[in-house]
Amino acid sequence: MSAILETSELPAVFDGVKLAAVAAVLYVIVRCLNLKSPTAPPELIYQDSALARFLLKSCPLLTKEYIPPLIWGKSGHIQTALYGKMGRVRSPHPYGLRKYLTMPDGATATFDLFEPCSEHCTGEDVTMVICPGIANHSEKQYIRTFVDYAQKNGYRCAVLNHLGALPNIELTSPRMFTYGCTWEFGAMVNYIKKTYPQTQLVVVGFSLGGNIVCKYLGESQANQEQVLCCVSVCQGYSALRAQETFMQWDHCRRFYNFLMADNMKKIILSHR
Repeated sequence: MSAILETSELPAVFDGVKLAAVAAVLYVIVRCLNLKSPTAPPELIYQDSALARFLLKSCPLLTKEYIPPLIWGKSGHIQTALYGKMGRVRSPHPYGLRKYLTMPDGATATFDLFEPCSEHCTGEDVTMVICPGIANHSEKQYIRTFVDYAQKNGYRCAVLNHLGALPNIELTSPRMFTYGCTWEFGAMVNYIKKTYPQTQLVVVGFSLGGNIVCKYLGESQANQEQVLCCVSVCQGYSALRAQETFMQWDHCRRFYNFLMADNMKKIILSHR
């Protein structure tokens, strides 16, 4: 009789284990995909002015609720991975000319110059001077995509290649790019001003590039001449506080810190 009871209870135990396993998997999926995160319009912090009102009127998207793609759209990790994969397949390849500038200390700065594919909507000559993110350059997917879109809308683009980031350009002085050095970016802007004296400038910086362009504009009022505006995308405002954040395990931050540090080590060792 006891043997009969034991065999009848075993399927129930196995069913419970299966249900628990399915529940655990679903919980992990919901957490990883961040599905419980509510959608909301972006929080805008600005000073009430004629320019701010003009921008809000011209860009109604800024006040609308962001609806991400279903399933994977709320996960920053999956968005990053998917864009990296899709970018290698669909990323455009705009054609530009590489320029070389010799710096006072012997360093060789390079940037890529892309001419507009159409006339600007205002009829004016406008150049975007672009500073990519850490260890990045004009050949990265997000830069190529941005340049392609800007060209088609009538903008000339000049993209700085961070010193030491391009694998086929050797260093000619014992230094590479840093968070605080604006020399190469300044040399590129000065080249554009001299070559196209009639052009107006839109300054754009991504991540680390945001720090560099803002620092450049604040170093001298002369650096702001011919500048229509500056756009800083995903800028980190405090390297020390960011370092503390990247050492945390929450949201896999430490894993990203490892990847970025490993990339930096490869660049340094490539110039050994």
